[in-house]
Amino acid sequence: MLLVLDVNETLLDLDPLDAVVGDALGVDPGAHAEVTASRRAWFDRMVRSALTLTAAGEYVAFGRLAVAALQDLAAASGRKVDDGVIDRLSAGIAGLPPHPDVAPGLRSLREAGHRVVTLTNSVLDVAHAQLDNSGLTGLVDAVYSADTVGRLKPAPEPYRHVLERESVAAADAVLVAAHDWDVAGAAAVGMATAFVAREGRRPFGAIAAPTYVVDDLAALAGALPAGGR
Repeated sequence: MLLVLDVNETLLDLDPLDAVVGDALGVDPGAHAEVTASRRAWFDRMVRSALTLTAAGEYVAFGRLAVAALQDLAAASGRKVDDGVIDRLSAGIAGLPPHPDVAPGLRSLREAGHRVVTLTNSVLDVAHAQLDNSGLTGLVDAVYSADTVGRLKPAPEPYRHVLERESVAAADAVLVAAHDWDVAGAAAVGMATAFVAREGRRPFGAIAAPTYVVDDLAALAGALPAGGR
């Protein structure tokens, strides 16, 4: 079976970005809950922008949306994001660590006979840097980016691009993500889906239920039937 895994939040932990986002927004570094909330607000704004542009048929590279989202939030509190902050943000995104379950989970999935690839909204160079820096490159079989087709997930084109490149029918592939919008996009093209409930999140009730709901990749390895590679 082909497993198509999202990267940011699904495989990689965004917590290390708390400091750079909090600094950019002028949040007291000692107020840990507020710092984390600011980073989540930044990521949610970036995702909302991506969803809006995708629905409108437009394309802007995900990295540009990351910077724009931070600039927008900073401007709302009368602050300006300088080039040094942008450099820190870019370096932080490229250097995100994996969640603790990810490396052993990927090994278990591959040992069970599944082919494991990644599909991210980040551009391909960033995707490769993230996997290299997190030590995950050797645990995935291929790396794909929505940028290649000029459409961000959850538009159908990125998922279909992977299926075409892998020569796999949608029914024989599973999209694995910690985002309900990603799950919905994959389901719309006929893929099975697995929702990873990071930080206790649950799938959005207004969409079709994911094929699998798991707490981490180790649980996914136990839930999937073994598949030939």
